[in-house]
Amino acid sequence: MNNRSTCFVDEMNSPLGSLTIVASEEGVCHLHFGSIESVHSTLRARLLKLGMSGEWKQCSETLSEAKKQLEEYFLGHRLTFDVPIDLTGTLFQKRVWNALTDIQYGETRSYKQIAEMIGAPKAVRAVGGANNRNPIPIIIPCHRVIGSNGSMVGYGGGLDKKEKLLLHEGSIERLVVN
Repeated sequence: MNNRSTCFVDEMNSPLGSLTIVASEEGVCHLHFGSIESVHSTLRARLLKLGMSGEWKQCSETLSEAKKQLEEYFLGHRLTFDVPIDLTGTLFQKRVWNALTDIQYGETRSYKQIAEMIGAPKAVRAVGGANNRNPIPIIIPCHRVIGSNGSMVGYGGGLDKKEKLLLHEGSIERLVVN
């Protein structure tokens, strides 16, 4: 994602509160917890670092499919997402994010298991860092990654949101909250 000329943005209500969804011409590139107004300055700075310095347009039409799929997910009617995405990150981060999409709805994996899945068994901490930088939580299900001991650790949106997502998917009963 280099120097995209237009950034489409919209927000939606969810059981987790407001979600702000951002897309480039290529696809969804960010999902943030909070309203557009509350995340605007943080989001603007992050997108500028990624080369999205162009015009911002609030556009429900462009993001309608992403919103529809998220609504279906929260209603329990959707287990996977198939909206176009536009990821920016290192090759390692993209390998991690791709592996996250292989974790099925209602299942969890540890950071160690993700490291093993991508062929880098000693990169557990780096997997945690990549997981933390996932720009499209929920759609790329980083909430499904837990500690090796089964504990619920770290989530960019807050552990309360991670807990709600795992409860929604029916996998919370196996977790220990740290």
